[in-house]
Amino acid sequence: MGSVLGFPHVDPYDAAVGARLKRWREKRGLSVDELARQIDLTPAEERLAEAGRAHLTTAQIGAATSVLHLPLWALVSDSRAY
Repeated sequence: MGSVLGFPHVDPYDAAVGARLKRWREKRGLSVDELARQIDLTPAEERLAEAGRAHLTTAQIGAATSVLHLPLWALVSDSRAY
């Protein structure tokens, strides 16, 4: 799929992970800058990930769940994995 007006395509999976990441980050009271630093991203990359416009690797998702004190499934699903 192409882009519209120069905006890149947003993958639904990345958008869902990004929305969950933002929700949990805000619930934990962390700023974008704080979380980005702790998971080895720039603040701009963190913002893109939260907007669903950047794909997070498995390692980055794992690092984010560790920093946010979450089980791994919390960023990849809205349903408990157990």
